[in-house]
Amino acid sequence: MEDNRLILSMLGALLDYPDQTLIVVLDEIRAALAGHAGLPPGTRAALIDLVDRLSARPLLDLQEDYVDIFDRGRATSLYLFEHVHGESRERGQAMVDLLAMYEAKGLYLGAGELPDYLPVFLEFLSHETSAQAHALLGEIADINRQIATRLAERGTPYFAAVAALLPLAGEPPLANAAVCDGAATREVDGEALDREWQEEPVSFLGAQAPLSRESQPIQFYDTRPSR
Repeated sequence: MEDNRLILSMLGALLDYPDQTLIVVLDEIRAALAGHAGLPPGTRAALIDLVDRLSARPLLDLQEDYVDIFDRGRATSLYLFEHVHGESRERGQAMVDLLAMYEAKGLYLGAGELPDYLPVFLEFLSHETSAQAHALLGEIADINRQIATRLAERGTPYFAAVAALLPLAGEPPLANAAVCDGAATREVDGEALDREWQEEPVSFLGAQAPLSRESQPIQFYDTRPSR
């Protein structure tokens, strides 16, 4: 089995809120992705396009785009349990269980980090064995396929970083139609995407989505640095 752990860490960096640290390592990420045999040629090409677009724009613009893409619609949220539990009480216990899994491996989150944030989960996988990382990545494949499809539909090149997780998990790549749809930027009804997303229950680490996403509400706060 190919060791994809470094690539998982790099994909997590691409999906995290952009800062100057990311800008500095984009050339290194580009070189690693371009030569990684575990990624299909089309996936590599889409990733290189994403890296090139990130490299070409001012950091402030990248940060504004990131907030618009990931923080203003549940369908493209990078918080994994939001796709499984919504805001039900089950999400709280799932957070505790996932955090315990991290800490059992000696990994502790910084202040304000939530354990189900996809870049955090990918960084965790980068410290696991190749076999364990592959298995856990497979458990979130359905969620990643949903997110990547929604991002492609929005026409954002960020779809490539999530879609790349599918072949790395041994899953079929994102359908060509979805990728082609994402190639052209177009207006998308975010509320309509959220409604469609609510009708597609998925599972993660054995947890099933609740029947109603409005039952047993619980509040979690996004504690990443304010934009």
